[in-house]
This record gives sequence, C-alpha cells and structure tokens, in this order.
Amino acid sequence: MQGRATRRTGIGSVLTAILMMLAPLLLPAPATAAAVPDPFFSYTGTKPLADYAPGAILKTRTIPYSLAGIPLPVQVKQIVFRTTNQRGRAAAGVTSVLEPITGQTSKVIGYQSFYDSLNPEDGPSRAIAGGTNPGGLAAHFETAMMTQFLLQGYAIVIADTQGPTADFAAGPEYGMVTLDSMRAALKATGTGIAPGAKAGLIGYSGGAIATNWASVIAPSYAPDINKRLVGAAEGGVLVRPSANLKYVDGSLVWAGVMPMAVIGVSRGFGIDLTPYLSDYGKQVVAKLDKAPITQVLGQYPGLTWKKLVKPAYVDPASIPIFVSTVDKLNLGTRPNPTIPMFIGQGTLGEAEGTLASKAGLGSGDGVMLAGDVRSLARKYCAAGVRVVHHEYPLSHFTSVPVWLPQATSWLTARFGATQAPTNCSTIKAGNPLTPLKAA
Repeated sequence: MQGRATRRTGIGSVLTAILMMLAPLLLPAPATAAAVPDPFFSYTGTKPLADYAPGAILKTRTIPYSLAGIPLPVQVKQIVFRTTNQRGRAAAGVTSVLEPITGQTSKVIGYQSFYDSLNPEDGPSRAIAGGTNPGGLAAHFETAMMTQFLLQGYAIVIADTQGPTADFAAGPEYGMVTLDSMRAALKATGTGIAPGAKAGLIGYSGGAIATNWASVIAPSYAPDINKRLVGAAEGGVLVRPSANLKYVDGSLVWAGVMPMAVIGVSRGFGIDLTPYLSDYGKQVVAKLDKAPITQVLGQYPGLTWKKLVKPAYVDPASIPIFVSTVDKLNLGTRPNPTIPMFIGQGTLGEAEGTLASKAGLGSGDGVMLAGDVRSLARKYCAAGVRVVHHEYPLSHFTSVPVWLPQATSWLTARFGATQAPTNCSTIKAGNPLTPLKAA
C-alpha cells in the first residue's frame, strides 16, 4: 500500500509540474517542419473498415505517457478502432486509455479534450505518444486537470474526438467517436478496466461538444454504452451554432472561430462553401486549413461574416446548404439524454471582447451563449433528466477554475449509490432554440 501511495504522490507531482511547463508551449509558435505522422494511427488492414462493427479494435499498443518525448510514470494503452464519421461512413478512430495506477478499476472517466484543431496531428493521442505539435500540447494541461481521477484509481479514456480528418465543430461525429472509443476501451485487454465497469463523461468547450452529443445519441447509437454511463459533466456548451456565429461576429478574441467552423463543418459534411466566400474569405480559409485554435484566437479581431462572404450572402440564411447543415448541429432539436447532467456556463463574455447583447441573443462567455444553454438544460429537465445547472459571472477561459472542481466532484459522486441532485426548478428561461430559417 505504501508503494502505491508513493507512486500516486509521484504521479501527482509530475502532472502538476506539467501546468508550470505549458504556458509557453501553448502560445502560437513559429512555423516548423511538419512532423512525420506516426503510422500507428492509420488503419492499413486489408479488411474493409465497414465490415467491422463500431467500436471494434483494429490494433493496440502500450506506451508510457510522454511529454514531448519525456516518459512519465503513467502507462497508456492506445487503441485504433472502427467508428463512424459525420457522413455515416466507417472510419478509423484513435483513443488513449490512461491505465489505473491501483492495478484494476471498475470506474472509467471518458475525458473529451478541447484540442479544437483542423489538423489531425493535433489530437491528444498524438501528444500523449510524444508529439510536439503546438496545437496538440493542450492535451497535457488537460491530463493535469484530470490528475485527481488518476490518483483515486480511475482509468481515463481520451479519444481524438474530431475523427481522423479533424472535423472541427461537427458535433454528431464527436459523439460517435466518443462512444466508440469507450466501446473499444471497455473491450481491450491489459487496460486495468474490470468487466462491467461503469463510466462517466466530462468535457469543457470543444470537449463539451463531444460530451453532450455522446450523451444525446448514446441511447440510439450505443445503447450498450449508455447503460454503463453514470452521468455527464460539461461546461462552455455549444448548443446552436447558427446563433454562436452571430454572437462572435466582430468580436476581439473569438471571431476567428467563424472560418474554422466553415472549414470543419464543410469537411465533416462533405459540402463546399467556397463559392459563397469573398476573395478575402477564401484567403483566410486557405490559411487556416490545418490551424489549431491557438493560432486563431485573437488573430482576427473584429472579423465579420460580411467580410468573409460575397455581398449577396451577408445573411447566412441566404445560403441553403449552410442553413440545412447548421440546423443538423442544433442540440435543441435533438433527443434528450437519459443520464444525469452537470452543465456549467459563463456569462461575462465582455472580458474576452464579445458584446453582451447582440441580435437578442443575450449574454454569454465570449463564444458560448448562456441563454441557449439555459434552454437546453430546461429541455432536458422537462424530459425527466436530473440536471444541475450553474452560471458563472466569468468568461470562457476564466470559468474553468470554478467549473472544474464542481464538475469533477459531481461526477465522482455519480459512481456512488446516491441519486443525482437537480436544480431544475431554479433554471431561468433562456433563448428559443429554433432552427435557422432559409431567407
């Protein structure tokens, strides 16, 4: 027992030290020669992927957790598995299982990363294997955020949720990858996960996209996983992308997310929006084709949709394919989860240069809309879901230190016998979650 305690303390010290190392690493870095992709992450088998069931294990390896080539005392089982992309086609996903330091566990955390990148090489599994792409280094900060689960003996499953082509903002794909990664992790041998283990989901921002969509589609797409889920905790939640684009339009920090979303959604759904873009818009989209969010935030202050598109399309609703696509991403029109939910959302977006009220959308955290999140929470409550919803008078970034301890404490408790709490009766009315209508 003393050896395990010493090991837990050592791991905690190592991972805490990561936090001190990350600040300079997460800043936008000068362009460097592209690293050679690790062949492990690609499927090269002769059997068609479509012949495998979702979640089927294609190959595995066990490696030490690596921080830019420096091995840490955490063993990781990496798994390539069959999943489904946004167009319903079979694809090869990747996940990393941080093995429990206590030997075996019946408790699993599915942690969904906010790596938010248009480059597949920025996925957290690449960083965990020693990758040095600046856009992927957020994974180490996030692992440090989850240290308490490791120290308590949980296994942690961290998938590259955006799929093999980095389909940024394509929410349903995030959800399918998340659920299939859990299928693979629970089936794999040598992970330290006990048969019949229960699982909880957690994620913030881009990780909340994966967490919420996985929760929503689990009853239909992965009922085998849904019955093992004890709850899902999320913060900084994207509910209705058509409204979020209006909210960040012209903002100081978050405006660059607009062209990122155009690229990611176009890629994921297999549509072409370039005929609607202005010359400047085409230049921006070309430049950001494989950009991580760290190279976008604050780089396009004041950028507007009007500047990105041709004059005839200044109203996004005038582009039929855009309307039909973003409406597929509106969580307000999707089924409800069947598991307890913890939802946190900031309301002080002015701190990150986004106006508090625009087009009747109300306050947000700078990129996510508080009114939309309230309405989603109320929708779930009306369906009988036990929801805890909190708002913070903080921005998107500054909400994390408040949200994290609340979310992790709530999720840890879901593995016990007590019923999930709820504050549904106190959630204020929010925005209508109506789909975008074609002009």
